[in-house]
Amino acid sequence: MVARENATVPPHRLRQSPIKGYATGALPQIPIYVDSPLATKATRVFAKHHKELEEGAVLMRGLKSRHLHFTETREQSIALDRVQGFHIVIAASGMCDAGRIRHRLKNWLWRDEGTVLFTGFQAVGTLGRILQDGAKSVRIQGEEFAVRARIRSLDLYSGHADGTELRDWIKERLPIRHQLFLVHGEEAAMQGLAARLAGIVDAQNVLRPELDEGFVLTATGAQHLATPKLPRLPGEQVARLDWHNDASRLFLDINDALLSSLDEKARRVLIRRLQKALRNGEEVPTRPQ
Repeated sequence: MVARENATVPPHRLRQSPIKGYATGALPQIPIYVDSPLATKATRVFAKHHKELEEGAVLMRGLKSRHLHFTETREQSIALDRVQGFHIVIAASGMCDAGRIRHRLKNWLWRDEGTVLFTGFQAVGTLGRILQDGAKSVRIQGEEFAVRARIRSLDLYSGHADGTELRDWIKERLPIRHQLFLVHGEEAAMQGLAARLAGIVDAQNVLRPELDEGFVLTATGAQHLATPKLPRLPGEQVARLDWHNDASRLFLDINDALLSSLDEKARRVLIRRLQKALRNGEEVPTRPQ
């Protein structure tokens, strides 16, 4: 989250860690707030073992900057809403579905001078993905917010291995005597990784469990458990937008329609039509997406 007030930082300068940017001089001395207790604890671990890191000395120089701040308490986090001038807030969680980032978004999404910078993957259905896809308004904790801040993304910060690195990691552990499970990632990504493993792992031993599938791992291989007769979700609906997203979109559409009505009478007519449609079980039309 970048709050701008008559100040900018060139995008290429944000492609490295802000802490490293301090140490190397690539970033000006602007306030950076790490608004995540878990990130604060993780930073202490990295600092403790900095000698084992590739650029540990640079990390330590950056951590000593007087412009770097860590919020510990709820009160300190809330106080960030009152910070003035150009500053950067690093907040959790990365996909915006929980954590302190939601409070930061409530304070900044509707401001023209703000920038929301995503530095990681945003899964389908998450608030982060909805913002990335260009939503003009969103609902957060039951409230509607217009999206006026700039939405930007960088894909260089991920600590996850890519497909080639995962394939090489698996090759170093051959032979795989039984099954290999692919359980994390969207369908296209897992299909791509499975294709990379052709000729390395027997295709019949590369398993991609579906929701509610279970296995027992034994000395002779994985044994499939009986799956529930009624799955929680059909396979084709997993990792897709669901009725919660539809309901949120409907609330936003209704509010837009009411605000754009010519007068109070028109709003009352629209409300009565919606109420009648709900009572009669009719489909309520919404604006095209």
